[in-house]
Amino acid sequence: MFINEDSLLSNESAKILYHNYAKNMPIADYHCHLSPKEIYENKKFKSITEAWLGGDHYKWRAMRSNGIEEKYITGDATDYDKFLAWCQTVPKLIGNPLYCWTHLELKMYFNVNEVISEKTAKLIWDKCNKVINSDCFSARYLIESSKVQLIGTTDDPLDDLKYHQLIASDKTFNVKVLPSFRPDKAVDIDKATFMDYLVKLGHVVGYKLDSVEKIVSALTERITYFNQNGCKLSDHGLDYMPYGDANLIEVESILTKKLNGETITFEEVNKYKTVVLVELGKKYNEYNWVMQLHIGAMRNNNTKMFNLIGPDTGFDSINDYPVANQVSKFLNKLEFTDQLPKTILYTLNPRDNYVLASMVGNFMTSGIPGKIQFGSGWWYNDQKSGMLDQMITLASVGLLSNFVGMLTDSRSFLSYARHDYFRRILCNLIGTWVEDGEVPNDLELLGNMVQDISFNNACNFILKL
Repeated sequence: MFINEDSLLSNESAKILYHNYAKNMPIADYHCHLSPKEIYENKKFKSITEAWLGGDHYKWRAMRSNGIEEKYITGDATDYDKFLAWCQTVPKLIGNPLYCWTHLELKMYFNVNEVISEKTAKLIWDKCNKVINSDCFSARYLIESSKVQLIGTTDDPLDDLKYHQLIASDKTFNVKVLPSFRPDKAVDIDKATFMDYLVKLGHVVGYKLDSVEKIVSALTERITYFNQNGCKLSDHGLDYMPYGDANLIEVESILTKKLNGETITFEEVNKYKTVVLVELGKKYNEYNWVMQLHIGAMRNNNTKMFNLIGPDTGFDSINDYPVANQVSKFLNKLEFTDQLPKTILYTLNPRDNYVLASMVGNFMTSGIPGKIQFGSGWWYNDQKSGMLDQMITLASVGLLSNFVGMLTDSRSFLSYARHDYFRRILCNLIGTWVEDGEVPNDLELLGNMVQDISFNNACNFILKL
């Protein structure tokens, strides 16, 4: 098989760094979209199709690009027919990270070495399903066999965190599964879901949310509840970075217009979002949480398909809204009052790599190494060139050694193979620097750096008070 122990490792220094330092490090997958219910219940899978294609909009998008009908993607086709459609697509994916990831997953979790094609589909189907139908193959098996020690799920403020509580009390499972606070629906005053969400959040806290002050109060109560249940991170999905200077009185009038069914302007939207995000940031800082800002997705572009199958199904792309001025003002507002929390900035648009990598250095004033992070290549950028661009940019203007490394941002329990993919790319980058005479041939120094980026930095950043 083309995937072997030295894949993506082009020189001896890279091979030593990977095999001696990176390969066996545990995983801290601090941002993903796995279901805590499925983790607690130790989900078993019906077939390779459910384990591999269920909920994976990366693969769905590729299949559509190959002309596969929707019935074989999210429709009612049989599991085998969906799997066959995927196998027909994979040979067309050469150059796409899915090609490498897919074969890595087959090798790591199923000991399958065949190259995927329509010809090998039945053989691979049978081999994978034999493993899936064994007693041991389950969600927890995949987590533990991947040496995962920390998982950060993504959770709505409405969530009662029941399954996080059950996981935490389960002495047979030694993986930290932490909730992450994702309050987008209370922030996005411009979205159609906003009004209904205020009603739902009001039911949870026990009072009507008819003012900004009450909305912030309700979110603060939920932050406190999440903190009591082990939360260490928040996460914000921002189509663009909003910023607008406003006082509470002005923002209260904006909310009143919205509640009365009046149209609010783009400027008013940004003022509301800014006030709420700043207040949330202050609370995150109080609890020593990490604030994650995922900036730059243009979501649900295909209205027809959104109406048919909903969000997060493969119809999102990269936004090109400016970020520098807004990010700077937002971070500065919190820093000015010494209330800026530890923060990770992610950009979906690689155009903004140098913007954010240089931005984080403006706010390293607390004595915490790497307090503000330029996050790993995200979504369209979590592939070889995207990862290299992100790390080279960070190294060029900051401290790569303090980088908190890779995360899956995935809904699939098989995606831990991406950590191995990342570590190979990281080791090859540093190994190439050695071979080119750009850094000293001190493999202990560089090996420790690799181990920190692979695991240690993320754990220290998130869990250390």
